[in-house]
Amino acid sequence: MKKNLVALSLLLVSFLTNAQITGVVTNNKQEVLPSVNVYLEDSYTGTTTNENGIYELVIDQERQYTVVFQYLGFKTIKKTIHITQFPYELNVVMSEQETSLDEISIEAKVDPGATIIKKTIQKQKQNISRVNQYTCDFYSKGIYGIKNAPKKIFGQDLDDFFVALDSTRSGIVYLSETISKIKFKAPNNFKEHMLASKVSGDDSGFSFNSASEFNLNFYHNTVNLDEAEVISPLAKFAFTYYKYQLEDLIYENGVAINKIKVTPKRPQERVFEGYVYIVEDQWQLYGVDLKVTGKQLQSLAFDQMLLKQNFRYNKENKFWVLLSQEMEFKFKFLKLKGDGRFTAVYSNYNFNPEFDRKTFNKEVLLVEKGANKKDSLYWGANRPMRLTSLEKNDYKVKDSIKVIRESKEYLDSIDRKNNKFKLGDLITSYTYNNTHKKWYWGVRSPLFAVQFNTVQGWYSNLNLFYGKRNKDKGSFTHISSKVDYGLSEEKFRLSGRFFKQFNSFSRPTLVVSGGRKLSQFNESEPISPLVNTVSTLFFEDNYAKFYDKTFAAATFGKEVINGLRVNIGASFEERKPVFNTTDYVTINEDDKVYTSNNPLDPFSSSAIINKHNITKVKLSASYRLGQEYSTYPDGKYNHNYYSETPLFLMSYERAIGASNNNYKFGLLKAGIRQNKSLSNKGKLRYSLTGGLFMKADGISFVDYKHFNGNQTHVSLREDLNSFNIMPYYTFSTNNNYAEIHVKHDFKGYVLGKLPLLNRLNFNLTIGSHIAFINNTKPYSEYSVGLNNIGWGKMRFLSVDFVKSFHNGQSESGFLFGVKLN
Repeated sequence: MKKNLVALSLLLVSFLTNAQITGVVTNNKQEVLPSVNVYLEDSYTGTTTNENGIYELVIDQERQYTVVFQYLGFKTIKKTIHITQFPYELNVVMSEQETSLDEISIEAKVDPGATIIKKTIQKQKQNISRVNQYTCDFYSKGIYGIKNAPKKIFGQDLDDFFVALDSTRSGIVYLSETISKIKFKAPNNFKEHMLASKVSGDDSGFSFNSASEFNLNFYHNTVNLDEAEVISPLAKFAFTYYKYQLEDLIYENGVAINKIKVTPKRPQERVFEGYVYIVEDQWQLYGVDLKVTGKQLQSLAFDQMLLKQNFRYNKENKFWVLLSQEMEFKFKFLKLKGDGRFTAVYSNYNFNPEFDRKTFNKEVLLVEKGANKKDSLYWGANRPMRLTSLEKNDYKVKDSIKVIRESKEYLDSIDRKNNKFKLGDLITSYTYNNTHKKWYWGVRSPLFAVQFNTVQGWYSNLNLFYGKRNKDKGSFTHISSKVDYGLSEEKFRLSGRFFKQFNSFSRPTLVVSGGRKLSQFNESEPISPLVNTVSTLFFEDNYAKFYDKTFAAATFGKEVINGLRVNIGASFEERKPVFNTTDYVTINEDDKVYTSNNPLDPFSSSAIINKHNITKVKLSASYRLGQEYSTYPDGKYNHNYYSETPLFLMSYERAIGASNNNYKFGLLKAGIRQNKSLSNKGKLRYSLTGGLFMKADGISFVDYKHFNGNQTHVSLREDLNSFNIMPYYTFSTNNNYAEIHVKHDFKGYVLGKLPLLNRLNFNLTIGSHIAFINNTKPYSEYSVGLNNIGWGKMRFLSVDFVKSFHNGQSESGFLFGVKLN
């Protein structure tokens, strides 16, 4: 039986290898042409040539075919052949397209290219909606490599990450393929079913070059690349950004194709440069050949990105549909540099599919179980694009190395090497890994954690942690404990935390914590330990205010339905006042002294709270409207990071027991937040929240609503829900409240149009932050600022000028920040 199966497999492999049309496509100079579209006439069975100009067109019948070769800038070739046996070799030499630009008068003041673009823009809605629905097959191949890679970065041996590099330390870093089925229905219903995924050297991974990542439409006003909205040359407002010039008029099967050069008016903006090909009279895209720089994308990694799209005419429906897409890029980050290419082929279109109500939901991507386990027989039968010898060798080498690198012996040897204690671990941290069994433990350096505050004096902490992951179950466990000690206070505090995620689908989590720690009155900790240390020691501004908390808490949560996550928790806390124990300062100003630990009475030695205990329960829920997600065999992954849909938040907190009956209260909170792209005008972010206190007249100051203020004029975190120059506790309240935070980043929309200033590549931002408190006049702030400040690619600084208003008084100041996203 086994022999029969082997024989059958060999027979199928032989048949699939031979049942094809294959050949090489070159130009008149005998140079190979990559990415040429090759397909059967009057069908959507097709492929593209690889980097060596070689193609394979898999067919299963011996008969007559007309094979079409299409490539931007070259004359389309049709070859009618009659196949009587396989394989059939068909080599083609393509000639550059003949131009007839002299047939058009260009004496007019307005270039004909601008007129053509204007007519195409007028057809924007029609072009977007021409294809109401379809299904198709999708294939993509992604590859990128590095050149002259260093042996180490930040002391980390790169050979642990990159394998099979040549003597110049260059080679393929990532190679993957994807085969999917796509379903689409206007206006924006899109679903991908990934049938197969192959990643070189990783049979448990999935390729990230999916169809949803390649879904680029130049008929829209902007094209999203690397999280940047780049202005399309066919946008409604494109003439604000581009100049157009008709370079060539090409005739293709009796149809006139206009080759139009696209030139940005201001190269520093988020714009393309290159060519678009427009079909005369139909005003649709025939092809796209554009590029954009990393500076225009404001990207840390990319130096340049090139995009090519090829379209084919559908006679039955009279529109041009996407046939292939190619994305080439060059990158340079730190000491790493290289290039890459992602190629996508669309085939077997069906423009009259039958969809039912269950076809589309918020699941954008479904990865079939076993998609990453397909064998060479499957890929040989279904891969529409031939691999190059370099790619074949990469699969072969890395698949053989993979067996070694995944073995217990190899993983243990790597762990023995990396687990050795190094002197630098005293400064950062030490982690011991057992990669084979998927667990680790470690300790964070107490030297790196040394800080200062006026309650503890100089203090540090010792943080021990342990973690274990089970990929098959999608579970993850993390346990940590922290002990800190203040030299001036002469007191130890010990706390711990247990976290458990049970699976990667509904992601049920249990968090248990307890112990004793020093906490800020505002549990959001608006002033970080580092900022407080610098502010205290060098400016004598000890803004952070604390209390002592002994506690035990537990919270359980899970996603109940798509987009809706519910958490329920309970906690017990014993709270004690603490006081300043030191007046040590590095730079002493004669007219300043440290304030007390009482946030509302800075020069009083009295405590703002008394020793007490309290027991609370809390129910909270979050719901993201229209949450899209991807389903993999190992879990469900929500698209929260990229989502622009609003997130609704609600919680109810109740103190059910306290040593003082006046401390029992209820608090109902609700909010909404959203990030919204405004096309070429940048990105808008807003957050609206409010709270309703119940029976809270005499509650502890700890349980007040504390707004996230800032008095240091420095921000090390990007937090929309923070005020820029509001005093930390001046507006703390146990009354009903609401707060509004709005910030808009113009992303070059304003400054990109100003001469000289646009060379700096800064972004203009504006913001508004307002706090409403019952029986109190509102507090408001308004800001205008710049971000993307820096040099080269290191552009993470920002500065804002802020003006506040409250009760007829106004203050102003600057806020300096770090923006890492």
